[in-house]
Amino acid sequence: IIANSRKFSNATFEEINHLVQEIVSLADTCCSKGADPSCYDAGSSSLSAKSCGSDSPFPFHPGTAACCTQEGLERKLCLAALRHPPQPLPRYLQPSNEELCQAFKKDPKDFADRFLYEYASSYGQAPLPVLLGSTRSFLSMVSTCCISPTPTACFLKEKLARKSLSLLTLMSNRACSRFAAYGKDKVTFSYLTSLAQRMPAASFEDLFPLAKDAAEVFSQCCDSVAEDCMQRKLSEHTAKACGALAARDERVADCCKGKNLMENYFCISALPSAPAPKLPEVPKPTDKQLCGEEGAQHAKRYLFELARRHPSVPEAALNMIYDASTKVREECCSAKDPSSCLQAKRQLMGEKLPPFLEKANQFCGQYNQLTFLDFKKRLQESLRQALPTASAELLGQLVEQRAAFASTCCPHNSPPLYCSSKV
Repeated sequence: IIANSRKFSNATFEEINHLVQEIVSLADTCCSKGADPSCYDAGSSSLSAKSCGSDSPFPFHPGTAACCTQEGLERKLCLAALRHPPQPLPRYLQPSNEELCQAFKKDPKDFADRFLYEYASSYGQAPLPVLLGSTRSFLSMVSTCCISPTPTACFLKEKLARKSLSLLTLMSNRACSRFAAYGKDKVTFSYLTSLAQRMPAASFEDLFPLAKDAAEVFSQCCDSVAEDCMQRKLSEHTAKACGALAARDERVADCCKGKNLMENYFCISALPSAPAPKLPEVPKPTDKQLCGEEGAQHAKRYLFELARRHPSVPEAALNMIYDASTKVREECCSAKDPSSCLQAKRQLMGEKLPPFLEKANQFCGQYNQLTFLDFKKRLQESLRQALPTASAELLGQLVEQRAAFASTCCPHNSPPLYCSSKV
């Protein structure tokens, strides 16, 4: 259930259930002693034929039709590789203790299956062992506390015991969503600028090794089926971060006081942006630096400096600038005359980049500092001034649209693909 709910996060519970029953039935038949050697091949062929039928009860995927033009093993492999894009934001909302126990007592098996489906499709990017551990402990808590003579006290105790595992699920789902969307290099940059905005007093040399280390953890553990990969490696990374940054930043030092490394990591990740320090103008990398062997590193260092000077610019906007700078390097460094190509791009960036950064920094800065209601009032005033002839209806729509963008994409840990598409 977990594996297929992760793969097909947009499917209904009924569709997932059909698929799971077929797979379990195939395993029951073909993995038993004395089963025909061709049992699995015949059974999986029948399953792929059913997937290609016009009335297939399995999860819908737009790529199914293309797979069904193939035959034999190619078709099976093609169907097996299909997966929905992950949910941009977890949609699972935990019911109250009373509601949990009501549903559990009514039908324990159906309750467990539905919970696994909802939780796994919401946190589908978390590594499989993390999801298994988290769901197993949740179901154990429900089955223990719903028959306890003091359910409220029982739930309180069990939820406290689960806290670290719940945080690991949440944090690894976020991190692995980023890794799946960005890849290792861009995750390094994303982590670097996120740290720069929270700790603008720290240097590139302080933060870049930590960003590389975090990206390495995610590359090793997001797809790993090793039982404790994410917990062990993320705990080691948190210890390194505390060792490197606690003496430089009081807020990090406070986060690192806890005994539980998972909670410390969550605390550091949840820190808001710090005010920008007074720093000199950013030195721009030379043509030779940008097109040399360390070109990517020089570009990262320059963008790091921009991020620490604009601590409220959202991640999606910084990533847009990073993509643009990568494209410029690829285009100009392989041109006949790299210098004049870079000169032209610099002029364009010089005109467009400062106002873009200021606007993004001010927009999310206001969102971070004001209450949501005051932020919306401020938005309404600025839009009314910018669009004096706009109707009240249009202004209302624009306010709601921008407020929704701010609440989802201004905070650190925002959903990567969703916010990139909205910038």
